[in-house]
Amino acid sequence: MGKIETKIQPDYKESFYSTHARRYAEVSHQFLQSVYKESSHPDLKGDVSLHGRLKELTKGKRGLDAGCGAGARDVFAFWKEDFDMWGFDAVKENIELVTELHPEIQDRVFVHDLSHPLSFEDNYFDFAMCNAVIQHLEPGDVYRTVIPEFARVIRPNGVLQLMFKSGTGIDTIYDKDYGVDRHFRLYEDKDILEAAESVGMSLIEEDGKAMGGVMSFVDPKNSRHSVMFLRNA
Repeated sequence: MGKIETKIQPDYKESFYSTHARRYAEVSHQFLQSVYKESSHPDLKGDVSLHGRLKELTKGKRGLDAGCGAGARDVFAFWKEDFDMWGFDAVKENIELVTELHPEIQDRVFVHDLSHPLSFEDNYFDFAMCNAVIQHLEPGDVYRTVIPEFARVIRPNGVLQLMFKSGTGIDTIYDKDYGVDRHFRLYEDKDILEAAESVGMSLIEEDGKAMGGVMSFVDPKNSRHSVMFLRNA
């Protein structure tokens, strides 16, 4: 897929979050866009339900939030439950807000672009989550770097929670919480699964009534997402 048109790059890339970091933190911490509708599973109700399932699936306490967002809401939430939690985000303004909102974890978050290799040792994490992040990246970076790096830093039998906007091409939507049109790269489930399987990850299937398999939902912006849990080899 070719490069996105210049006229929509400012939102698609990091400048949107640099400009709207404080509002983004408010939206995140108030869970304004974190409740799902048209969910494919009865327990898939929002970000909190995903976190609960991730905790059930993981065997350890050391975790990573890749693309933790403004104020690192989820890093703080896991840390409060005694997880050895870490996070990063590509936008420095998002990380700077952690000092104000959650100073207790300011030494656990840092600025990093997910399209570049991670600075952690092999098999360092018991689990990682990457929610609504790859939709901001080029497919080449996702397939060549992002997914292989998760496979490298997550220990054997560890878990990756991956959420992304699903479909083909670029989705343009009006976001009422920011009053602007926004633009996102869409990914197909089969392509993500193929890339994950190529580096030894496998889909965690639905277990009885517990969440698993390739799930989907629509967010408050009427944008469709896919979400899955992957087990490392």
